[in-house]
Amino acid sequence: MANTAGSTRLSYITFKTKQANLYSITLVTILCTIFYLAGMWQHSPGAIRSATSPSSIFTSVPCSSTSAKASTNLNLDFSAHHQAPDSPPTLARVTYIPPCDPKYVEYVPCEDTHRSLKFDRDRLIYRERHCPEKTELLKCRVPAPHGYTVPFRWPESRQFAWYANVPHKELTVEKKNQNWVRFQGDRFSFPGGGTMFPRGADAYIDDIGKLINLQDGSIRTAIDTGCGVASWGAYLMSRNILAVSFAPRDTHEAQVQFALERGVPALIGVMASIRLPYPSRAFDMAHCSRCLIPWGQYDGLYLIEVDRVLRPGGYWILSGPPVNWESHWKGWNRTTEDLKSEQNGIETIARSLCWKKLIQKKDLAIWQKPTNHVHCIANRRVFKKPRFCKAQDPDMAWYTKMETCLTPLPEVSNIKEIAGGQLTKWPERLNAIPPRVNRGAVDGVTAEMFREDTALWKKRVTYYKSVDYQLAQPGRYRNLLDMNAYLGGFAAALVDDPLWVMNTVPVEAKINTLGVIYERGLIGTYQNWCEAMSTYPRTYDLIHADSVFSLYKDRCEMKDILLEMDRILRPEGSVIIRDDVDILVKIKSITDGMEWEGRIADHENGPHQREKILFANKKYWTAPAPDQNQGTHTAR
Repeated sequence: MANTAGSTRLSYITFKTKQANLYSITLVTILCTIFYLAGMWQHSPGAIRSATSPSSIFTSVPCSSTSAKASTNLNLDFSAHHQAPDSPPTLARVTYIPPCDPKYVEYVPCEDTHRSLKFDRDRLIYRERHCPEKTELLKCRVPAPHGYTVPFRWPESRQFAWYANVPHKELTVEKKNQNWVRFQGDRFSFPGGGTMFPRGADAYIDDIGKLINLQDGSIRTAIDTGCGVASWGAYLMSRNILAVSFAPRDTHEAQVQFALERGVPALIGVMASIRLPYPSRAFDMAHCSRCLIPWGQYDGLYLIEVDRVLRPGGYWILSGPPVNWESHWKGWNRTTEDLKSEQNGIETIARSLCWKKLIQKKDLAIWQKPTNHVHCIANRRVFKKPRFCKAQDPDMAWYTKMETCLTPLPEVSNIKEIAGGQLTKWPERLNAIPPRVNRGAVDGVTAEMFREDTALWKKRVTYYKSVDYQLAQPGRYRNLLDMNAYLGGFAAALVDDPLWVMNTVPVEAKINTLGVIYERGLIGTYQNWCEAMSTYPRTYDLIHADSVFSLYKDRCEMKDILLEMDRILRPEGSVIIRDDVDILVKIKSITDGMEWEGRIADHENGPHQREKILFANKKYWTAPAPDQNQGTHTAR
């Protein structure tokens, strides 16, 4: 009985406890519902506040704490604050940039034929760079000619170019018997001939290969002076030799433009009064095939400049007048005395530069630069001129005047040592530590930094290809430009693709690294991006710009640099711009007005980096047909 009574009492207590809990839960539920409904009503868009607003519910609760009373006046904000701030409204405004008049389809600002007539014709100075004043800059987009077509892909482009892209037939008439270029229906064909190699550039290069070794990787970089349509450079590529070809914008209309349409590296340039835009000791081989450069005049000034850009042990190849004048003097319409005098003058200058004449066979003559200046210093007793240059930076080559003095090679400890250091043969040369870096000749760049930069750009290019599928497609792009190349890592990471990269080192860069780029077996040039590049419109398929706009901030207008990029970019070409996110937002507001299609992507290391990447494409559009309204343009 006692157990039964105890059990009954326990059941009663349990029942009361459960009943109390049920009342508590019910009360809490009712209060929560009231507060929830009151909160919704208070914060609804149409809520009308009054003296008896829902907030009075909270103030009616008795709380004696002063801090609690103060807290009722706080505005609590639970929104996230880690996102980037919105751009000011002015940055989002897009200003449409109109097309230029169709007369500008081949406009080259710094080699404008009309402006050049204001300058001295002596020594072809009027054909050097003469850029427009700031007030003369075009603020419009240079159009492609009507009917422009995307160029043939390499290697087919070596033999063909569309007539609509370069509508000039002059060379087909002037050089008809020399196999430079032929016109066939809607296209040009390039048989590979030249003034001194009517059998074709391939056979001509084979002849050179019988005289010096072109196959062991010791010759990788070359320069072709007065290049014509650059057939020599075009056919060297199959031998893993990369040539920079240049010629002036002269009566041989569009010769450099033909070279670029063929997918061959070329620039507009002339040997006149300023240095070529390359560092010292850049090229393994220099070439002139009837290039009409007066090598024997002006105290040997132009051969002295070739000597500056040739590496120790490099070769100079000459064909055409006056070589083998005994066989050609009648066809050249010159006297034997004149030609003999010209050859003697060249031979004398070459000896004064300490060059050794290796061989002259038929129409070819080849000289070699010494590997150091030990003997050359000694023979200044015999050759009083040219003297060695003093207090001169041999790599400074942007509007730098040529001098009739010999650029001294780096000192050596013995006569067998190669001045500046031995270059590794290609292809190992690409990733070997460049001699300039090994010797500590480039401020702030160590061997370890070089290796890290090479690895970094391999990673970056892999990321680029994952975003821009066209870059990952071999053959889609042929002519590439890197606007701020540093050590050439971008180009090195693409070396296995069927393309070439013109590596530019801005003259405003803190460190002059173009010499390192050449020592890697790559090519490039100096450039000030506040000015136009010495190339034709529609030169490049892809332009890469790493921190260019940060470098030129407050130096010149962002819009002018972007319009120059648009000028030298082909329709349907691509652009990759790396920079600070704030700068990229401004850039995109301009490129939208240029009718580029683009988007800003995250850094390869993720979204938490201030540096971002703009991937953009230039739309296809051209000048209107001649009978069409000039205010319209053709697009697709």
